[in-house]
Amino acid sequence: MIAISNLTVQFGGVKALTQLDAVLDHHVCGLIGPNGAGKTTLVNVLSGLVQPRTGHIAVDGTDLLALTPTQRVRFGLRRSFQTEQVVEDLDVWSNVLAMLDHVPHERARAKAEVGRVIEYVGLASVATVLGARLNLFQRRMVEVAKALVGAPRLLLFDEPGAGLTEQEAVFLRRALLGIQDFCGAQVLLIDHDVDLIKATCTQTLVLDFGQRLALGPTQQVLEDPAVRRAYLGTEE
Repeated sequence: MIAISNLTVQFGGVKALTQLDAVLDHHVCGLIGPNGAGKTTLVNVLSGLVQPRTGHIAVDGTDLLALTPTQRVRFGLRRSFQTEQVVEDLDVWSNVLAMLDHVPHERARAKAEVGRVIEYVGLASVATVLGARLNLFQRRMVEVAKALVGAPRLLLFDEPGAGLTEQEAVFLRRALLGIQDFCGAQVLLIDHDVDLIKATCTQTLVLDFGQRLALGPTQQVLEDPAVRRAYLGTEE
């Protein structure tokens, strides 16, 4: 569970987030809003890349802001970026295995853990293929795999579905929906694909100009007239 209270982030005279309050307590939560709404800023605060001016964030009762970025990773926080961070001259297996150098794990079970994760994300057949030879979908799934090793607690996925075909997007949806059963981690999904948000997220937070516009069950949020005007571009 992510509990955010009175969170304000300011860059010079610009407030990127203003007194944000939100409790995200579903297995897969969505984070949406128009460009410049503060989504990336919030993810950067959660991962420790940006320090807020005021506020508090607790994840499963732990004060997240008291932890350094490295401590957050060891605590179980993982994130992906819009541009995949795949090492080109390492194969899929080694890309995933390298993550275990930074997170708690049982050394004797490292090989089994990497194999289990690679199988889960559908990359077993390309486990020995170099990163430079992977297609976009495979690179996206490597990012998911890297997030799943080493006892993750909170996964922050930033537009993992961008550029995927419909068939690839269906596989991604299934993978996201299965994470709770696979490893028990909560997912916060940031994506402009409303269909992906609808299909995977049971709770969604909408930001607009750095403030909370809506929070609640995803379908209800997406039908909110204010959300439709600000995010979906309708007048209804």
